Amino acid sequence: MSVEHGNSWLVARGILLEPGPRRTLATASFVNMLGSGVFMLSAAVFFTRSVGLSVAQVGLGMGVGAVVGLLSGVPVGRLADRRGPREVYLATLTVQAAAMAMLVLVRSFWLFTAVVCLTGLAGSASQAARGPIVRGLSGERPARFRAYLRATANLAGSIGALLAALLIQADSRAGYLCLVLGNALSFVAAAVVVSRLPSLPPVPAPRTGGRRPALKDFRYLVVTALDGILSINGSVLVFALPLWIVGHTHAPRWFVGTSVLVNTVMVIFLQVRTGRGIDTGTAAAHAWRRAGCAFLAGTTLIGLASGRSAWGAVALILLGVGVITLGELLYAAGSFELRYSLAPAHAQGEYTGVFRFGSGLASVVAPSVLASLCLNGGTRGWMLMGAVFLSVGCVAPSAVRWAARGPREKEAVAAG
Repeated sequence: MSVEHGNSWLVARGILLEPGPRRTLATASFVNMLGSGVFMLSAAVFFTRSVGLSVAQVGLGMGVGAVVGLLSGVPVGRLADRRGPREVYLATLTVQAAAMAMLVLVRSFWLFTAVVCLTGLAGSASQAARGPIVRGLSGERPARFRAYLRATANLAGSIGALLAALLIQADSRAGYLCLVLGNALSFVAAAVVVSRLPSLPPVPAPRTGGRRPALKDFRYLVVTALDGILSINGSVLVFALPLWIVGHTHAPRWFVGTSVLVNTVMVIFLQVRTGRGIDTGTAAAHAWRRAGCAFLAGTTLIGLASGRSAWGAVALILLGVGVITLGELLYAAGSFELRYSLAPAHAQGEYTGVFRFGSGLASVVAPSVLASLCLNGGTRGWMLMGAVFLSVGCVAPSAVRWAARGPREKEAVAAG
């Protein structure tokens, strides 16, 4: 089979995108997430084992970095809207590479905190600048393209995690430095790939009504808040579930890795299929409602695993992980659609920065919320967490309809 024929077969099966800018962006996303997957799994181990920081110091520094990182999304997104997203995205990737490389020089807590804040700022800025590029290259089937990008990122992150596990097993400073520098190089490689994208000109703002800052768009902020609450589902499987398995069930400890693997495989193979048809605000809101139902069912199943036999707990947890992952797929597809469709075309970067602020802030508070409800509250706590998700999902259709009237009213004024 020739290379050209092989590529055609992969494109026909939806494994590869057609040659062009969209495949280029997907390639850049894969390279970027490959390095990030290596680093995310190894970061805490690197800082404690190689740098010599305590677990408390690492947690505090990374928490501060996460909060500070939220500050750059809106201004950099606004800059991307005005100057062109590709050029700003390239700049943020370059800063990310430099900031990541600086971690090899860290020897104290304060320097660690300063560098982590810089990496957080660069990371948030990078995602805000990338938003208008994704919107601009989405083509006729934007939902499918966004789902493909997420599945690609999950595949890359999984491969990166496997590479990191091998180096962590060696437990040497040289190995940890390779992890950090490998992530820095991934940003450089991603920038090289992104440089091949066409330059996307800024979308001019409408003359009538002026430019309204995203932070003053109350309707969009309400949807952002709902998205932030639902995004806590991402921490359920990576934070609360491992601690629940180890400390509150009779399931074997090795099952922690298996449950995460099930989630990853489902996202890789089902995200594109799940995202089909979720290409309007109404469809996205209904997807959130179904996601809320799935989250309640999944968290209830996991909560009921306490006190069961080892294999009874495994069965309940496995089923719960599967149901929660189905909810995650629906939530992600809906979130992608609402992030872009409710934002004005001329301010995609700025609005992306605002939208990511909600989920970013939720990721900071998620460990405390999940520890209080799920870990300390037992089975009832897991059910209560699921009820919160369900409540947000049920509110979503009304909130989205209300928020969608804003852009339509503005367009009517501009056209009138």
